[in-house]
Amino acid sequence: MDLKLGGKVALVTGSTAGIGFAIAQSLAREGTHVYVNGRTQERVDAAIAAIKSQVPAAKVNGIAADFSGPAGAETVITKLSAVDVLVNNVGIFEPKPFAEIPDADWLRFFEVNVMSGVRLSRHYLAGMLKKNWGRIIFISSESAVQIPPEMVHYGMTKTAQVAIARGIAESVAGTGVTVNSILAGPTASEGVGGFVEAMAKQQKKSKGQVEKEFFEHMRPSSLLKRFATVDEVAAMVTYLAGELSSATNGAAVRADGGVIKAIL
Repeated sequence: MDLKLGGKVALVTGSTAGIGFAIAQSLAREGTHVYVNGRTQERVDAAIAAIKSQVPAAKVNGIAADFSGPAGAETVITKLSAVDVLVNNVGIFEPKPFAEIPDADWLRFFEVNVMSGVRLSRHYLAGMLKKNWGRIIFISSESAVQIPPEMVHYGMTKTAQVAIARGIAESVAGTGVTVNSILAGPTASEGVGGFVEAMAKQQKKSKGQVEKEFFEHMRPSSLLKRFATVDEVAAMVTYLAGELSSATNGAAVRADGGVIKAIL
């Protein structure tokens, strides 16, 4: 299937590992000129090299920027003035009891997970409207719908992303620009892998056993009964980034392994 992404320019934030990296690599395979992003130049360079090793003809560049404050978006915008596809993927998570989450953590999570996408979308939207074509995609989570009690602050930011994506889509109705969010389920990303490994070590169990128990007790509604791969999530994002997805707009598209127990 030709997604008609050849020659398009895409920015994927937080793309030196995990879901973001898989998205960047998938877009590169489709002929997109991809800009990867990470907090350090070292990680950015490593991601570029890894993509080129798998996709020799890839057009890929990188921008090091930290989205813990407004300066991150400013750095990216200064170096890349316009894009056709914006994937707001950068995000942080951390299990912590609600009563122990201080104000600083709430603000930090909102700054990275939400405001990074707000700032970049606000800038790049104008250029997309001028061309009458563009794609903005927020990588949210099933946690936007089913707020995890072990990290309420994270769930809050994921819900905010869905609301923002829908709101932006409403504001550009009737144009060639679409804005969607992805409700990713539990995924075997770098961060989750580290979390599972730490849990296994702490509980003196195998990673396989920890994963099995996670889906038995923490996400029993999962139909997949395993962590999704980053490539499975990236495939959905790549489709939404292409021209063929033009009728999908303002949607919260599920790639959640059936964790959300609802038919709609």
